[in-house]
Amino acid sequence: MKKSVVILSVIALLFSGVSASAYGKYGKDSAECLKYLSFYKDHFKVKNYKDALPNWRKAFKLCPPTANQTMLIDGTSLMRQEINKNKKNAQLRESLIDTLMLLHDLRMQNFPKMKSKALENKVLDMIQYRNQDKKVLYDLCKEAIGDNKEKTKASIFVNYMNCSVELYQAGQLDIDQVLADYESCMTYLDAVLAANPSDENTKNIRGAVENLFVASRVASCENLIAIFTPKYKADPSNLELLGKIANMMRSTEDCTDNDLYFTAVTELYKADPNYKTAYGLYRMFASKGDIAAANKYLEEAIALPDSDDEMDAQYYYESAVFNHKSGNKSKAYASAQKAISLDHDGDITGKANMLCGQIWGSTSCKGGNEIEARAPFWVAVDFMIRAKNADSTLAEEADRLIGQYRQYFPEKSEAFMYNLTDGDRYTVNCGGMSAVTTVRTQSK
Repeated sequence: MKKSVVILSVIALLFSGVSASAYGKYGKDSAECLKYLSFYKDHFKVKNYKDALPNWRKAFKLCPPTANQTMLIDGTSLMRQEINKNKKNAQLRESLIDTLMLLHDLRMQNFPKMKSKALENKVLDMIQYRNQDKKVLYDLCKEAIGDNKEKTKASIFVNYMNCSVELYQAGQLDIDQVLADYESCMTYLDAVLAANPSDENTKNIRGAVENLFVASRVASCENLIAIFTPKYKADPSNLELLGKIANMMRSTEDCTDNDLYFTAVTELYKADPNYKTAYGLYRMFASKGDIAAANKYLEEAIALPDSDDEMDAQYYYESAVFNHKSGNKSKAYASAQKAISLDHDGDITGKANMLCGQIWGSTSCKGGNEIEARAPFWVAVDFMIRAKNADSTLAEEADRLIGQYRQYFPEKSEAFMYNLTDGDRYTVNCGGMSAVTTVRTQSK
């Protein structure tokens, strides 16, 4: 079997160097070529691969590669089946993989219009069957991505980034190249998501690429500053470079509190005041603790027309978290409410409701009576129930907080003194916030 595969490979290589026109499209023995093409296809069409295989081998031996592109494509399917059948026979398996790779090469060589597709298929088979040589796989992935751009199969981006990181760690790639590889992957994946924002597979692939890059520690803030500072000094008006600096530093932990990031984001904002550059300024001022400036630019990012509802929902939620931590509860609550109203996909509704509950649960209403002081805990529980209903992963924490807040419910006798009973509607006004809730009491 091994011998026959090797012979087929040699014959195919010989054919690839001989002009098909010397004998016509179907080669020197055209009748036999056509006969076995017909025989194998008859079996292949009805998925009788056992009988298709020997007839395909005869066709592959007799016909020049240019005779029929489908012969090469069907051959890759048959080879994959044989490879998977012979997992325990290492030598035969390797010979079959050689033939599989040869079929891809022959398709690229003889059908140039399909080169990009054939190359992509070769990369996918390399990933599956022969991924030990990271440099070879890296070069093939790079070529495939260069040819197919955002149309590249998403899994290739992950393998490309993985190879890039491993080669860097082995000293075979420099930091600049790894950064360029990462940016290339993200550019094309972002283009796919821009066209189809609900593409969950691409979102997952993008996350995997980002995780590989972050885990590699190539993108330490120190490295980024060392790499980009001389580049910025050499070309300070290069908006493309400024965009790279801002994006890389924004996606790197604790890397938005430095002069280079400040300069890049500020210059980008001046040149093109869009929601991304406004958001960049928010991140910068937030890291510096300038609450007023941070809120100003985050509100501007939301107001600019180029961001959609889902992005605005995310920004409102971020505003809510930021202002809650900064002690501005009323603004945090208003932002969280807006986030919920814009979150059509439900991605952040649960955690925004939980944040609202935590805001109310930590609010002290001074100057009122006993009921007014305890009423915020009713609202807090309302929001915790909404949170766990919207996102089941929050249920455990929500229940823990509900138990904590219920301890502060008034007793029945206290409520009775204010002419209130369980189930009554009650409006709470406190700290610049307002909510309608339900009276609940506890018995002791």
